[in-house]
Amino acid sequence: MARDFVGDLADRTRSVKFLIRDRDTKFTAGFDEVFRSEGIRVIKTPVRSPRANAYADRWVRTVRTECLDKILNLGRGHLERVQREHAGHYNEQRPHRGIALGVPAPASTIKIPLRSVNVIRHDALGGLIHDYHPVAA
Repeated sequence: MARDFVGDLADRTRSVKFLIRDRDTKFTAGFDEVFRSEGIRVIKTPVRSPRANAYADRWVRTVRTECLDKILNLGRGHLERVQREHAGHYNEQRPHRGIALGVPAPASTIKIPLRSVNVIRHDALGGLIHDYHPVAA
């Protein structure tokens, strides 16, 4: 599986420099060696640090509950497209509590006076997610 994954990574335009993984026994030395042979540095999470994986666990839970549990995936290509669209929504539209309900990568910072605001709705993921955008009247 590691070789297949590395093969898929070779098709991407951006290179991968690091693989961060936990210390589960299912990851053998051979698993790590596949990545090292491709020039990817394998970093293990600290010993007895249950919160070290919290950010990844939170992302996986968010993707599952907001997206994957509500969509029937029709194959690998469809799954990758759905995840790409959801990640774009997550980083550009969805408010995040940790950054004062801001977004990690805001699309624009154009200020529109409140008295002249109309709101349009943009559906993402086939209507599963609704984004609302202000537009000038």
